[in-house]
Amino acid sequence: MIRAWGERVRRADPRWRDPGLTLLVQVATTIPFVVPRDPHDSPATWPAYLLTTLGNLPLVWRRRAPVAAIFGMVAAGSLYTLALDGPGQPLPYAPLIGVYTMALLCPARVRITMGVTLTVLILVSVALNTGTARELLFALFVFAAAYALGRLQYTRQAYTEAVEARAAELERANRIEAEQAAARERARIAREMHDILSHAVSIMIVQAEAGPVAVRRAPERAEAAFDAIAETGRDAMAQLRTMLGVLRTDRAAHEAAPRSPQPGIGELPGLLERVRGSGLQVAYERTGAVRALPAALEATVHRVVQEALTNVLKHAGASAVSVRLEYGPRALTVTVTDDGRGPGAVPGTGAPAGAGAVPGAGAVPGAASGGHGLIGIRERAAAHGGTAHCGPGPAGLGFSVRVVLVTSPLEVGS
Repeated sequence: MIRAWGERVRRADPRWRDPGLTLLVQVATTIPFVVPRDPHDSPATWPAYLLTTLGNLPLVWRRRAPVAAIFGMVAAGSLYTLALDGPGQPLPYAPLIGVYTMALLCPARVRITMGVTLTVLILVSVALNTGTARELLFALFVFAAAYALGRLQYTRQAYTEAVEARAAELERANRIEAEQAAARERARIAREMHDILSHAVSIMIVQAEAGPVAVRRAPERAEAAFDAIAETGRDAMAQLRTMLGVLRTDRAAHEAAPRSPQPGIGELPGLLERVRGSGLQVAYERTGAVRALPAALEATVHRVVQEALTNVLKHAGASAVSVRLEYGPRALTVTVTDDGRGPGAVPGTGAPAGAGAVPGAGAVPGAASGGHGLIGIRERAAAHGGTAHCGPGPAGLGFSVRVVLVTSPLEVGS
């Protein structure tokens, strides 16, 4: 409780704090004037009391002009000692507070000058009063203690300001980090939603376009096409529902968001089967030492293959596509190759039929729709320390996407 009260006093407005302190010192210096006195002691007169009050008034300006305030107190005290013979004080309250303030606020040059000056004044005052070593040592001790307390308070305030500045800096850094994390999460969600919707809509469009032809030529295949459309739509809705459930902000605190594992390599056969339902021939091969990989890496493999197949359905005009996973010692290479028209057939790209790293929109299939899919492939590969390349397929036919994902920190390139 006392500590809390002291904290409130410390944070109070100096315009009220210093007059309050002056009033408190005035009360303390008034006590010798009002308590019963020995008849042989010096009388308590109004002039002596008014001069004592005058010596306390400089405390009101102790922060704005600490040196001038000290000289004002010393001048009033000297006049009291030389011109009047009133009640004495147990301690020089106002000068001690003035020395404390000077030690707290003034630079070293001023403090040294005032220290020498006050020491001389103390020597003269003691010589004119009792001249005893006891009084001299007591006066030097109390004024040195006031100075030391002022310097300790200065150190404490400097430390507190440094801690507060550090805390503010950490808060800013945490806020920036949170904003960057939110931006990264928004980009990740955008990639996920793009992959889910683009793939599902592409398959549904292909199946819907083939539906009328199937009705006329092979009615039994029309039913399969519509079933594929429905299955693809349900799968996309389920994935979107899970994602949006995590993003909901109106969920009760006790209600956990629905969670399900990200699709991985194990879900690739189902993905490929849905693509086959569109009439595209899909080959799937895994080579090397097949092994379990981290969930995040497997999800990236799934999304990369999904986006590459989506581009084949939307742009390639292909009849067949192959998906190959090559497990190396420290990297996994994902290659998706089709037998379609190749890079030059992409509307609006003007891309030559040459290989190159995935640069973003405008140079690879998918650019006609903004290029977000292949940009997403590049970002996913970079997130795992890998690379993404695209270009013509074997013998310059079709189109190939090759992504190398690092599975070990020692792997530095493809």
